Amino acid sequence: MKLIKITTDNEISVHEFPEGPYTVQNYVLLELIGPRCELYEHVMPNRLYKELGGSRKVGKEKGSSVSMLVDDNGLYHDLDDNVVGSYLYETDKHGHVIVGNVLIVGEVWSGDGIDFCGMSDIQFNLLYPKLKELTKKARDFA
Repeated sequence: MKLIKITTDNEISVHEFPEGPYTVQNYVLLELIGPRCELYEHVMPNRLYKELGGSRKVGKEKGSSVSMLVDDNGLYHDLDDNVVGSYLYETDKHGHVIVGNVLIVGEVWSGDGIDFCGMSDIQFNLLYPKLKELTKKARDFA
């Protein structure tokens, strides 16, 4: 199952969601977000759901809902703004900017709560083309 990475340079890439225990998964996710990332934050940006059509209803089917992971301490690391992440987060409405690389990941309801996972094919096929277009617009605008 896949996840989507969007960089501060408005580049988009697709990666396999890491397999293995939580410690291995967390290490890989932190590395994808950025080399200085020590803690990621789970974000549910409104435009990911309202404008792009992603699902926010977490169920027992892996990846049937999606969310965004960001560097929790990115502002302290003096990272560049993430234009696409900030757009999804509605920074234009409240002023809180998203910095650093962001990941769009899937979610699943497990016996212990909500876990991150790769996106379902349905969510990936819905969101990837729209996110690719957003990154292209952001590059063209820059």
